[in-house]
Amino acid sequence: MSNKLTVANEIAAELEHWLNEWYSQPETWANEVDRQIHEWYANAPNVFPKYPYFSPSSATACPRSLYYKAKRAKKDGFKKPPYQGRWQAIGTAIGSVIQRDILAMEKHLPGFPFSFERNDRGEPMFEDFAKANHLVEHDGEKFYLFGTCDGILRYVTEDGETIRIGLEAKSKQTTAAKTSLYSMREPEEKHIKQCHAYAEMYGVDMYIILYVNASKKAWVYPEGEFEKSPDMRAFGIEITDEDKTALLDRFAEIQQSVIVGKPLELALDGWTFNGFKTACALDLSEEEVAKLQRQADSARHSSLPPYKQRQIIEPVEDIVRIRKEHGINAGA
Repeated sequence: MSNKLTVANEIAAELEHWLNEWYSQPETWANEVDRQIHEWYANAPNVFPKYPYFSPSSATACPRSLYYKAKRAKKDGFKKPPYQGRWQAIGTAIGSVIQRDILAMEKHLPGFPFSFERNDRGEPMFEDFAKANHLVEHDGEKFYLFGTCDGILRYVTEDGETIRIGLEAKSKQTTAAKTSLYSMREPEEKHIKQCHAYAEMYGVDMYIILYVNASKKAWVYPEGEFEKSPDMRAFGIEITDEDKTALLDRFAEIQQSVIVGKPLELALDGWTFNGFKTACALDLSEEEVAKLQRQADSARHSSLPPYKQRQIIEPVEDIVRIRKEHGINAGA
């Protein structure tokens, strides 16, 4: 383990400790903090994407979906189940709660060693106040990284050294066990890759990925249960030049595919959050569809766990359905 990764994990553990300390205290009224947050948002700057661009959240997205996004294809307008909309709203709200409470902790928690970095307007570096178009020139291509982060923090060590470190807050909402020590031993790869993009945008080489679980086992946990299955986990990661290069290689390859008009292969594992399912399904060749159907057939007769089989079979069924609805041959 490198020294920076060790430091990042130590800082992540510190943040987890202080957040637990804050939430263990009687409620602190931070009216001035709330007033200031609303004032900031009321006057937030408008930053629009410059084209062509990639978002950090698309770091592991299906490359074919990013092709159609870049081509300005029509985005899917499928109606979703209401619980999914609530799930997304709660996930966003959890990040906002963490940001608000860190601001409150800066003012009201003695000894708290963290603070948000400020921009040139004195606003905290997160959300609308950190949104940026970061120009990248890589592998002969030019494109922007457009988006914003959950936070750029400053951590002050006991020796008075200030360390910049990014913050990415993620929600878990399925079960309380999702963030247990047994179930969660490291951050998810897709979240790590997202932080690689932020590292390029904001010039940081360490990041904290904070998971907050909205699902709880009970109001009162049995003794020792919280220690085994906490509702919040923080992991530190180090981002190297090689990490950033690998991500930019991927985006440059997709950008090249857009320029030549030849989309890359469809990634079935990115189907769930592919916002251009219809465009992808309709533009597949019969040979490509037949290949996907063979993958689905193989999955049906494999020893893969049922949930992994579904991750292959259901996207292919969606593709066949969409093509049939539009009168296109579904493949062999």
